[in-house]
Amino acid sequence: MTTTTPPVTLDDVRDAAARLKGVAHRTPVLRSRTLDALAGAEIHLKCENFQRVGAFKFRGAYNAASRLTPEQLSRGIAAYSSGSHAQAVALAARELGTTAVIVMPEDAPPSKRAATAGYGAEIVTYDRYTGDRVAIAEALAAERGLTVIPPYEHPHVMAGQGTAALELLEEVGELGAIVTPVGGGGLMAGSATVAKGLHPDIRMIGVEPEAGDDTKRSLEAGRRISVPVPHTIADGQALHTPGELTFSVNRRLVDEIALVTDDEIRDAMRFAFERLKIVLEPSGATPLAALLTRRAGRLPRRVGVILSGGNIDAGRFAELCGNEV
Repeated sequence: MTTTTPPVTLDDVRDAAARLKGVAHRTPVLRSRTLDALAGAEIHLKCENFQRVGAFKFRGAYNAASRLTPEQLSRGIAAYSSGSHAQAVALAARELGTTAVIVMPEDAPPSKRAATAGYGAEIVTYDRYTGDRVAIAEALAAERGLTVIPPYEHPHVMAGQGTAALELLEEVGELGAIVTPVGGGGLMAGSATVAKGLHPDIRMIGVEPEAGDDTKRSLEAGRRISVPVPHTIADGQALHTPGELTFSVNRRLVDEIALVTDDEIRDAMRFAFERLKIVLEPSGATPLAALLTRRAGRLPRRVGVILSGGNIDAGRFAELCGNEV
């Protein structure tokens, strides 16, 4: 009988946590009695909007970049991202004394593009609806001798992202479920690896924008399914197919996927701002939207939620949330 070694293990996540100690922030866990009442459970919010670069992505980017050889670092790093991974790789490169070239969609939020450039990265743009960002990044890497660090399709990236869930469980103890946003699947794959490794009966609930339900469809089909590039305010989740490595983990460990609409995401952003006093970008608010709408179904008594990021400028926040802010 043959066995397949998973791309990421609990020990990999623990090793990443040791590497990130003193480099990444140990982000706070917030509580809200109002949210508990609305969700019908005791909710523990892991606030990755307070992470360096404003999102969980720094965990995976630094874990992967810090493992490159001196020769690889001397040549530089390439990445592709709509924003948060772009900033994360740019900052990781700066911290490690190397350079970064980032392939970003032309319609990436201006604040994310400006922040990426601010960390010293070179930006190359493309049309997300007609261009192939992976092919563009790989061509640049081949031409310049760069090492590509993808946003989720990499064992060290997944392990780094999983440290958010590891910290959550270390701080609050055993949970009945963890809810995370799902885009390419790296945060979920790392989180599920940790959670199921420590507590096999825990439920892993992913949340996607209704317009981009590629992971939900893929889990139902038992294979990766592609959808048209989604038009959604949750730009960090606007992907058309799950990653191959991430899906190999998530198809085994994820229990369900909830879908939320853009209007429900806006409502969750308003709730976070008004009641929790925190700012979330649309992708970071999708798990909260699933709780507020009860889209995540009947929840166990204690639930952890990873609020993945808060990378949004004031103008965009006001535009999305309207006069109710």
